[in-house]
Amino acid sequence: MPGAIYAEGLVKTFGDVRALDGVDLDVPEGTVLGLLGPNGAGKTTAVRCLTTLLRPDSGKAVVAGIDVLRHPNEVRRSIGLSGQFAAVDEYLTGRENLQMVGQLYQMRAKAAKVRAGELLERFNLAEAADRPAKTYSGGMRRRLDLAAALVVSPPVMFMDEPTTGLDPRNRQALWEVIQELVSGGTTLLLTTQYLEEADRLAHDICVVDHGRVIARGTSDQLKARTGGERVEVVVHDREHITTAAGLLEGFGKGAAAVEEHTRKLTVPVAGGAKLLAEIIRELDARGIEIDDIGLRRPTLDDVFISLTGHAAEEAARNTEDEGAAPGRGKGSQGRKSKKETVK
Repeated sequence: MPGAIYAEGLVKTFGDVRALDGVDLDVPEGTVLGLLGPNGAGKTTAVRCLTTLLRPDSGKAVVAGIDVLRHPNEVRRSIGLSGQFAAVDEYLTGRENLQMVGQLYQMRAKAAKVRAGELLERFNLAEAADRPAKTYSGGMRRRLDLAAALVVSPPVMFMDEPTTGLDPRNRQALWEVIQELVSGGTTLLLTTQYLEEADRLAHDICVVDHGRVIARGTSDQLKARTGGERVEVVVHDREHITTAAGLLEGFGKGAAAVEEHTRKLTVPVAGGAKLLAEIIRELDARGIEIDDIGLRRPTLDDVFISLTGHAAEEAARNTEDEGAAPGRGKGSQGRKSKKETVK
C-alpha cells in the first residue's frame, strides 16, 4: 500500500520551465522523508503540490489516504504546513497568534490557550509571549511560525526549510519536537539543504535536482556514493611521506592523495575505526611520527557536488531566493513569494 505521502509522476511547468519533471515519492506512515536539493531543484514546488497550494499538470498525489486532486479540502484538514518564511500576524502578540491558529482548527478557546502556553515555553518565547510579533527578531518570528504549525498534531506534516534562521539552541529544540511528533505516529516531509539535519531526523532521503529525484536512500547510503570513508594522515617529517603513502595504500581501496605542502595523505578505505587503529599501530611500528590522523566521511559539499554538481554552501546562501510555501493546515490560502522564482 502507498505510504502516508505518495506521489507518482508529478509534473508542474511554469511557462517553458519544467519545475517538476515526473517526481515519485512514497513516505511510510510514522516516518520522516528528507527532501534534499540545491536552490531551484523543485523541493518547494513539490510541497506546494502535495499540500494543495498548486495543482500539478499531471501525475498522482495521495496524502493521508486522500486524493489531493479530487478532495483538496479533506487533505487540508489532515495536514500541517510550515513554509520557508514566517507567516505571523505582526499586530497580534505571540500568544494571540497561537490561540488564533488553534481556534481556526476549531479548538475550544481554553484548549487553544493552554496549547499556546505550552508551545511558547517549548520554543523559548514565554518571556515575549505578550509582546506584538512586530517587535520580535527574525529568529523569534520563525520560532513562532513553527510553533503555530504545531498547535495541533495532524497525521501528516510538511516543513519547508524549517530551521533556516534558527540558532543552534532553537534548532535543537525543533529537532526534539519533530522527533516527539514522529514517535507519536506523525508522518513528516522535511525539505532541507542541510544533510546534517536530514541525517539527524530522516529515515530516508530523496535528492532532487532540476525537478527530478536523482537519488534516494539513507544518509549513509548517499554518503557512500561519494566514495565512502577516507583516512587522513599528517606526517611529522616530510621525508616519511612516500613511506607513509605506500603503507596507507596497503590498507586502502585506491591510491593515496598527497599534499606535499601540508604533509597530508588521504586514502579511501573500508573498515571504519577498527582499520584506523590498525593503521596507527603500523605507523608506530615503522617509526613514522604523525601530527594528526582521522577517519573522514564525505561532507555536505561532497554529497551535493557528487550528486547534483552544485556546492551546498552556494545553495544555502541562495535559500532566500526560494519562494515560500505559506499557510498551514486547514483552509490555508497560499500567497506569492517576493520573487516569482520557480522552485
